[in-house]
Amino acid sequence: MRREDRDLGGMKTSNRICDLLGIEVPIIQAGMVWCSGWELASAVSAAGGLGILGAGSMYPEVLRDQIQKLQAAAPGKPFAVNVPLLYPAVEEHMKSIVELGVPIVFTSAGNPKTWTAHLHEHGIKVVHVVSSVKFALKAQAAGVDAVVAEGFEAGGHNGREETTTMCLVPAVSDACDVPVIAAGGLHDGRSIVAAMVLGADGVQLGSRFVATPESSAHVAFKDAVVAAGEGFTSLELKSVTPVRLLHNDFARQVIEAQQRGATPDELRTLLGRGRAKQGMFEGDLNEGELEIGQIASMIDGLEPAGDLLRRLAQECRDLAGPRLGGKFEF
Repeated sequence: MRREDRDLGGMKTSNRICDLLGIEVPIIQAGMVWCSGWELASAVSAAGGLGILGAGSMYPEVLRDQIQKLQAAAPGKPFAVNVPLLYPAVEEHMKSIVELGVPIVFTSAGNPKTWTAHLHEHGIKVVHVVSSVKFALKAQAAGVDAVVAEGFEAGGHNGREETTTMCLVPAVSDACDVPVIAAGGLHDGRSIVAAMVLGADGVQLGSRFVATPESSAHVAFKDAVVAAGEGFTSLELKSVTPVRLLHNDFARQVIEAQQRGATPDELRTLLGRGRAKQGMFEGDLNEGELEIGQIASMIDGLEPAGDLLRRLAQECRDLAGPRLGGKFEF
């Protein structure tokens, strides 16, 4: 929906993301590697949002088990699986998704044309994550049902363009007809309302949901996120795969290597294998890769995922009335 067709004075009763995904609140928990297991996703879905399993860190048999546990914990509730399209076992993941009746797939890190038609044939809705207007239009042309416009404030892997959420969301919203989900730097009612005024139909939060008891991240990583201050993260490894890192010994090694002109191959060797698991899942705060967004500096404690979702929705309702002359109908 283009900007001139929107009612910026407040949410309409019918929200396009809620209608598309079958959820009560247009707030989505990102499918983050090593942090988004069934406990977190089921808690978010049960509270009326959309929980997502982060399949990028799961072996095929682990994903099947996670899907089944989520379905048992939140029966009948919509949920999604995030599948990075460069994942080596993507075909096995897609087979499990179809066989187990996953209703929604969020794709990222690859060409959405590859799997969108196949998923649609099985009645599965597809949302693709983009970092630019160019890729948003390509995803729309590939037939996706919605796009996530993720600004470079976000944790994890990012676009090389370094476009901020405040710039990216209205640009993608103006360019695309499919619903737009904003991501990157969102953590409270203020930021959610701002993103939706800019043109988003819904929002996706990652870093804020890392700091929940249900997140599968290691408690040491959660504590490091809560303790993070302003400027504690930066976007690194842009010559390999751009990723926002929380500063630790490993991140400083990466920064120093880049400053002395290390080649992409040298950086890949430094990154090695299993760094993300080592840091976020196993809790090695020195040598592990710690992926988190800039908004970590605004997170001051852990909060149960269901309580967090309900609080965010209420903050949106409270803010939208006095500030926008309308209200959020969710």
